[in-house]
Amino acid sequence: MTRHVGIDLAWGTTARTGVAVLDEAGRLVHSSSVVTDAQIDDVLAEHVGAAPVVAAIDAPLVVPNATGMREAERLVTRHFGRFSAGAYPANRANPHFDPPRAESLARRHGWATDPGVRPDDATSVAVEVYPHPAMVMLFGLDRVLPYKARRGRDVASRTAAWQLLLDHLDRVAGTLLGLPTSPRWAEIRHAAAAAHRPVDLDRLEDEVDAIVCAYLAWLWHHEPERMVVLGTAADGYIVVPGLPDPHEARSRPTTPRRDPDAARRRAVDAVLAEMPMLTPEAARRLVAIVSVELQA
Repeated sequence: MTRHVGIDLAWGTTARTGVAVLDEAGRLVHSSSVVTDAQIDDVLAEHVGAAPVVAAIDAPLVVPNATGMREAERLVTRHFGRFSAGAYPANRANPHFDPPRAESLARRHGWATDPGVRPDDATSVAVEVYPHPAMVMLFGLDRVLPYKARRGRDVASRTAAWQLLLDHLDRVAGTLLGLPTSPRWAEIRHAAAAAHRPVDLDRLEDEVDAIVCAYLAWLWHHEPERMVVLGTAADGYIVVPGLPDPHEARSRPTTPRRDPDAARRRAVDAVLAEMPMLTPEAARRLVAIVSVELQA
């Protein structure tokens, strides 16, 4: 009776982590946000127990490189950068990835992290996923939904984006996950619609991303033909539910040529919003690394 687990894993142990669990039929049986490793383990003990697991983790899982960018991140950015769904670099120079928290989590629970290992009644597995490109493919988006906190996004615009996100999840996965009859899902929808402060939306973010990850875990188990592994088990990888057609011209509004300095400033702002533990100088260095690696 396999359990499908989605984890939107914070890199460190002071930020919030989202955890979602689906039963063997794909029904959402739990979702929440926690902080510590012990709290993650408690959720898994209560809602998974000794059952085999297919876990999809939004966090670097296999990071052998000392510096720079993994090929998986280059590939994600190559395929999904035009949708504003590129990937940040992971390397062992970052203390959060030496070792990666996701690797430690998988080892602690005995989950195989090689995407070539298929789950069965005796084998639990974990794969690395990334919700932004997944949403592009699952929802048919032209651009990632602006539901996360960023400079220039007010509560009203984010609430509208949250409505779209939750509507898409209901449409694509609602029946499988049993969302129409889930009390917790009803609470999430109510909280998103009633938000008056940024924090009202922020506290939902990790949990909902974890639900997306749990759905990806279910797809990895039951519809592997839909899933694409970008990268390798040895060098690091990210699993996505398909790739965009490189020849497809998705409608995008015409915009003036961007100012490179302004683009870098926006990138730094986005990094700081995504990784509040970084200093502004560290965020600037990270943006510089990504720029160099993508030009390599």
